Amino acid sequence: MSSEVPSGRPLRLLRRLYEQGEPATTYTVRVKQSELADQLGISRQALNVHLRKLRDFGHIRTGRGFIDITEEGLRALGVFVNPAFVFIKISPLRREEAYQKILEFSVQKAFRVAGDMDAVIVVEREKLNEALRKLALVEGVQDTKSYITIQTLK
Repeated sequence: MSSEVPSGRPLRLLRRLYEQGEPATTYTVRVKQSELADQLGISRQALNVHLRKLRDFGHIRTGRGFIDITEEGLRALGVFVNPAFVFIKISPLRREEAYQKILEFSVQKAFRVAGDMDAVIVVEREKLNEALRKLALVEGVQDTKSYITIQTLK
């Protein structure tokens, strides 16, 4: 992926798309369809039939070398798209070690923050208990505050 920043008209187009877009949660799988077919023990043609059905239902988007599971697909799996936020207070002497441990967790996002707390992680609601159990084992974590979202407003 390029880190080049567009300018001029491409940048204006990107801005317009961003302003008109809606935030969405997707899970991207980077895999060749032939590899996925092998993993599932089916032919590539059979895989394409199944992928087409999932696309028709709006559960996935596909492209060269990737498959995105959409919010609709996540709902079909029983995965809620409204995440949980966990605010974490860490002992100043243990922050770097704690940040490294937190990066090993299965989280959607992890942030270092300034203020009363030192880090924020965003996790799927279903994985909140697991994340809290793991955080309890991280040396230096002094306090956590968890917030579960109930509705996406924008």
